[in-house]
Order: sequence, then C-alpha cells, then structure tokens
Amino acid sequence: QFCSDSEDLFGDYDSILEDSSILARLDDAEQRERLQSQQLQGFRTPPPSTDAMSCSAAPLGDELEDLPPSQLQFQEQIQDQAKRSRLQVAKATPMPPGGAAGIEEPEGAKRRGGVRKSMAEQLKEAMLGNAAAPAAAPRSAALKEAVISKEISEAMEAISAEAADLGPFFGLPRKVKELMLRLRGIQRLYWQETCLNLDCVHQRKNLIYSLPTSGGKTLVAEILILRELLCRRKDCLFILPYISLVQEKQVRGLANFGLELDFMVEEYAGSKGRFPPVKRRSRRSLYVATIEKAHSLVNSLIEGGRLEDLGLLVVDELHMLGDGSRGAVIEMTLAKVLFMTQIVGMSATLGNIRDLQTFLGAENYTNDFRPVQLKEYVKLNDTIYEVDPKEENGFRFSRTLNFKQYSSSMQKMDPDHIIALVTEVIPLHSCLVFCPTKKNCENVAGMICKYLKQFLQHREAEKAALLRELKDSGNGSMCPVLRRTVPYGVAYHHSGLTSEERKLIEEAYSGGVLCLLTCTSTLAAGINLPARRVILRSPYVGVDFLKRSQYKQMVGRAGRAGIDTIGESVLILQEKDRKLQLDAFLRRTLLFVQQQQLCADRSLQDVVRQSVHILKEKELIAVTGTDSALQVTRLGRAAYKSVDLAYCDVLYRDLSKGLEGLLLNSYLHLVYLVTPYELVPQCNPDWMVYFRQLQFSLLSASEQKMSAAVGVPESFVARKAAGQTVKKNPDLVAVKRMYLALVLFSLLKETNVWSVAERFQLSRGFVQTLLSSASAFCSCVLHFTEQELEELWPFKALLTELTRRLSYCVTAELIPLMEVAGVLEFRAKQLYAAGYKTLSHLANADPAVLCRTIQNLYKKQALLMVASAKMLLNEKAAALQEEVDDLLTLPADLPPQ
Repeated sequence: QFCSDSEDLFGDYDSILEDSSILARLDDAEQRERLQSQQLQGFRTPPPSTDAMSCSAAPLGDELEDLPPSQLQFQEQIQDQAKRSRLQVAKATPMPPGGAAGIEEPEGAKRRGGVRKSMAEQLKEAMLGNAAAPAAAPRSAALKEAVISKEISEAMEAISAEAADLGPFFGLPRKVKELMLRLRGIQRLYWQETCLNLDCVHQRKNLIYSLPTSGGKTLVAEILILRELLCRRKDCLFILPYISLVQEKQVRGLANFGLELDFMVEEYAGSKGRFPPVKRRSRRSLYVATIEKAHSLVNSLIEGGRLEDLGLLVVDELHMLGDGSRGAVIEMTLAKVLFMTQIVGMSATLGNIRDLQTFLGAENYTNDFRPVQLKEYVKLNDTIYEVDPKEENGFRFSRTLNFKQYSSSMQKMDPDHIIALVTEVIPLHSCLVFCPTKKNCENVAGMICKYLKQFLQHREAEKAALLRELKDSGNGSMCPVLRRTVPYGVAYHHSGLTSEERKLIEEAYSGGVLCLLTCTSTLAAGINLPARRVILRSPYVGVDFLKRSQYKQMVGRAGRAGIDTIGESVLILQEKDRKLQLDAFLRRTLLFVQQQQLCADRSLQDVVRQSVHILKEKELIAVTGTDSALQVTRLGRAAYKSVDLAYCDVLYRDLSKGLEGLLLNSYLHLVYLVTPYELVPQCNPDWMVYFRQLQFSLLSASEQKMSAAVGVPESFVARKAAGQTVKKNPDLVAVKRMYLALVLFSLLKETNVWSVAERFQLSRGFVQTLLSSASAFCSCVLHFTEQELEELWPFKALLTELTRRLSYCVTAELIPLMEVAGVLEFRAKQLYAAGYKTLSHLANADPAVLCRTIQNLYKKQALLMVASAKMLLNEKAAALQEEVDDLLTLPADLPPQ
C-alpha cells in the first residue's frame, strides 16, 4: 500500500536493527519445519512429540522475543499459525500423492501464482505494515491505565453510595498518591486524614476549616478538587485573593497534576480567562481565579445555563469576606452557587465562624496543628516576653536581649535593637522583618547592612549573579538600595518592586542566597516565604493598628517545614504602645458585615430600598409593567458580566462619548478609555512633566486634539505647570486619567518600566501595577462591550489586540513565551535568543538542557516552565478539538431527511 512491489526498503541487510542474523535464523527454523513435514508425508509416521515440536519451533520464539514492541502482533500471528499447523499434523489421515491432507497454508502465505512466501518475506511485509501504522502503547502502560480507570470507577460507585471507604487514596487512584510523593514530597497526612474522613465530607456537604498558617490547609482542598475532577467528572473553581497566588497554584501547584491526570488547569487572573469558559466534552477543568474573575466566571456560567457543570468551589482566605468591596464580591459569588455547588472555605483565622456556618449551611473543622512549633514573643525595651495564654496577663518573662556590642551611635541608629535580633539567626537561618510602610522597609534594610560587614563573603558568587540578573531585568537599570544591600544577603520586598525584581528576590530568598527580607504586610498574604524568625517592626500597618488576622498571617510565616524544628516571632512594642490592651488586640477579628451591624439604625427593608434606588439611578434596572416588576437593563446585564457596578455607568458614558470622535491613528485614545478608575485617587501628577508630555513635540496634533476632547486642554496643564491660578478647573478625574494614560502610552512605545517611571517621576512598582491593572481592566471592558451593548461593537475588535499588548508589553515575538506562567520579559528574551521561540519549542524542551543553555535557570524553574508550556499547548489543542467536534456534530434540530 505504501511502496511499490519492487522497492526494497531494507537495503543490503534484512533487519531494521542492521542485524541480518534474525532473518537468517528464521530461514533455518522454517527449513527445519519443512523438512519435518516432508518426513511426515514420506513415512506416514505418528505425529512428532510435543518436545520435538517445541524444540524445532524454539528458535522462532527465541528470536522474536527480542523484537521491538511494534512487532508483537506479528509474533502472535506466527505462533498462532504454528499452533494450527501442529494440530492439523496431529490429526493427519492417509494422504494422496502430491500433498498433505488437512494442512492449510497460513493466510497470506502464498504469492500470486501459488508460490509460497518465505518466513522472511512475511516478516518484511508485517514490518512494513507496522511501520505505516501507529505504534501500539506498551502493555505496561495499558495495564496501568486500566488499573487507574478501574479505581476511578470503583470510587465513583462508592461516592454514589456515600460509603465510608472511598477508594485507595481518599476516593482517588493510587497514581494521585504517587504524584503527591513525587511532586510534593508528601509521604503521609496528619490532621488532613481526620478532616477528609468527616461524615460531612463523605456526604459532600459544605465545609469550613481553619488552621494556623503553614498547617497544610491547601492539601485538603486539592484532594477534594482532584476527587471532583476525576471521580465525579465535574469542573472546579479555586478562588485565591491575589494574582501571584493564582499563578503559583496554577503552575507550581496543579499544572503537573493536570498533565498527569488529564484535566485542564485554567488561569483567570488579570487579563487571562475566557468568558464564557470553553465547554469541553472529554476533559474537566479546574479554574484558578482571583476574587473578581471568579465572580465574572460564575456569572457567565449562570447566564449560559452551565452552573451545574461546577461541582466544587474552594475559597482560600475566607476571612476576606469582611474585606470591604472584595468581601462583598466573595459573598455575592457564594450566594449565587450556594444551592447547586459544594463550597469549601479555608482560612488561618476565623472569629465569626458561627455566622459563616449559618450563611453557608456548612460544617466546621478546626485544628491547631503546625508542622513546626511556633513560639510568639513580645519585645518591650530590652526585655522579651513569651506569649502564654496560661499566664494571668497572657505573657511571661523570657529573657533580656543582649545588645552590649551597641555603640552610642548604633544605639541611636537602631533603638529597637533589630540588628541584635536578626544577627541571632542569620546567615545560617532566614529572617523576615515586617515594617509598617514601604519606605521603612528600604530604610531598615539599609540600616541593617551598615553593621553586617562580616556577611559579605557568605555565598558571594551567587549574590553577584543575583545582582547581574537584577540589572539585566531592568535593562541596565538597578535599584540603588538593592545594589547596596544584596551583597550582604539582605533585600526589601514590597509593591514598589517590579514583578521581575520580586520574582528574583523571592527565588534567591527561597534558595538561601538572601537570608533577610524587610517587607510589608502584603507578603504575609502572598506567596509562601517562610523564615526561622519573623520580626514585626511595629504593631501598625501604615497608620492603622494591627488586626488579629493580619498579625496571625505575619507570625504564621515563622517555621520552615522540613528545615527548622521551631519557628519564632517577635513583636516590637514602644512605650507608647504599652497602654494598649495587648490581649484585646490579639483577639480582634476581621468580621464581615452582618445584618445586625448594617441595620443598627434602620431596618433591613430600608437598606434594600436604598440599594434598589442606586441601581435605578445608574440605569442598571428599570421598573416595567403594571405590577412594577424590576427588570435588568442591557447596561445592567453587561455590567453583571464584567465590571464593577460602582463605575459601570461612568464607563458606558465614556465609551459612548469616545465613539463620537475616536482617534485611531495611535493607541492613546483607546488607552485612555481603559485606564483603571480605581487608580485615579493614587495619581498626583507632576504638572511640569505633564506639560512636557502634552507638548506638540511629543504628541501629534490629532493626539493633542483628543486630549482636549476628553477634557484636558493644554492651556490648563500649562498654567498648573507655571504655578498659576486656574479659575475654572476641568474634571480632575479626566485630568488624572489622562496623565496615567500617557504613562501607559509611553510604556507601549518603549516597553521599559524603568525609563518611563523615571520620566514621569513615579515608582517603578506603581508603573508596573498600573500596567497590570490596565490590562485586566481592558479585558473587562472588552467583555462589557460584547453581546449586550450592540452600539459599542467597534470596541470588540479594537480592544482584543490592545488587551494582548497591555498584558505583556513586550515586542511581538516574545508574546507567545510570556504566556507561560513564571516567564517574565528578561527570561523570555533569554529563551528566544536560545532558540526557544514558541510554546511548542518550550513544551518539548528537555529541562536539563534548558538549565545548561539558559543562564541562572534552576532545574525546578525549568521543570515548571516546561509543565506550564505543555498545559497551555494542551489547552489550545483541546479548544481546537472542541471546535472541530462542534462542526462535525449532527445538529439536533436537523429537518427530517
């Protein structure tokens, strides 16, 4: 079928292994069998013994044992033919001259004209056929898959019967247990086993559980998620508070499980995520989402009638229900799925657990387990007290801090004795110092390094490499504070850093290259960076007194499982703080708003009426019909899918006005329309910089005209830059949005965060936050303009590309690599230069070769990048396959034929 009769694909030898001995021995075996058959015909002797037959046929079997797996089918065919021949010989009757009665030639064993094919020729034909056909899966792999399928089937039956024993590994196949060991190093469960065996878990009731930070809470959620995906064949939604956590769980946490167990892990954070999500026939999806994206995702599932596909919703940091507007979004999301989807919530601290149980109809499980013991201390002046609930006032004397080495100048520089506290543990162990403000982080890091001269030689080469990477990530620019502190193994960590800087610092700290980080409270709620000792520089976050939940998150970072046997936290107090009730502040909790609190001075009905009135004012709902029924408007449906109700009406007006004179000879007008409203209050323009950016030398005439059209005339900015009084101020929101839009416009043109930050006199961290927020908001505006608001149809095409540009803000050829989680601009440039230019290149890369090829790339990072690229490829391939299936599916409403 695939070659001509005369074509010999084997060349001068008769084996694909370049070994002619196999076929030669086959010919010998065939000749012996023919000779034996002739002897039987000539002498009509009884059939040969079984031993004789096995002896004569043995070479055939022996030789075929070494054939590749692709030749197994041929081996079985030959053995079957030989067996049939022996049976025919054993039943032989007197034969007529010229042939043996009852002996049939094997099927296909004759050529045209009746000439019998040799065994070698038959083997060649079979090998050609096997070469043209797909290779069969190894038997071991097939058996393994069969075992897994059987276990999943048994688990599904057990779940449906609500049995106590759900299967080999909490209702999951043994492969999951093997993956937990291989990918996570988890050999056994502790409190998690008790939690997973609760009756409410077996009955799939809602569950709330709380444990200390680093207690292994996520493991329970992940096992429940895997059981829902594999056994019940339902999608899952995992809600996390921050983009960085979403990316960590998606790539480091669950992508490898998805690849091994054949389910999709889809990221819904920033500008990523499809609405509605792709509906897959053969695979289930785990959506890992931020709070806001999760709400939009649930809304889209409800609208598409697909909420029943969602079997489990997991909320991390459930205490954030009390966190203002974000807490309200979580509450709305949970309320919408409450009666159709199982809900699991987890947190390190929950003070209002009974109210949450009532709201969710959930069971509660608590445990004080920590893999590493935590000792909490309070420092006042030179005395350290240990927190002990058994004591009458909650504290007992521990020790007096030794700071005799302090000189008078050192005492003045460090009155809180932070240097004495950190040098007790570093550089052999790690330390985190939480500071109340970003500026204080940098000041404390610089102050500590003045007295750490002896630490310069510790891992000197690795710190030098880190400095080079920090400089490369900034395209030659580098933070002067980090340049000074990194050689001592010290760095600061707060939102003023770029994402590239944060990633490099986090990796260096995790690897022990950096032994000390000064940080703000946001690190406690972000990625997991544990330490031997955690120091709280002050009981304040900014100007606000520390809340109990914030305190617990910070001190929870103390103690590294598998590394330390103990963790320590030290809270530094001043004399002015002594009057505060320390035991009261430790018991304070972040409560979500409850009915009793909301309706303290008015009824619940009044609150509802006021909310309806606000929705009417924003034209999100309308009163229709004689019965005064409330109807959601087109604007309401569009806002429901994508954007915050607080500014959806303003956004609609801005977009509608923009259509009247949309400037499309540059991105400036579109960028202005997608500049996030929530960042406007943080913007305080430098009027001289503003004026220089608006001058004709930097903006074209049409861009100048567009600026005036949105309410920012050059004359106003010029007067402000000159310090003159302006009698009639324009809309300051528009003025500030335009300033931020100019920042974004500059970033799109040159993609260098450092130079743009310097030009606009902004911190590089704020500039990168602006870019990230704008890309996410642009994605929301894109969804806002789709379907419901037909008059805004031009934006669908225009904003699709802008979302992509803002999401990555790099040159076009690097965008495919930037889709891989964990790959930032500098790493993408390295990969591209090394020849890894597409997702396919990276997905098929050897991690070991990557480590040798890419400078300063660790094996763990390489493995994660390859896994992420594979997951992205699988997702794209699955989406295309779903599209193909849809096209080939017979329409349900096909007219009778």
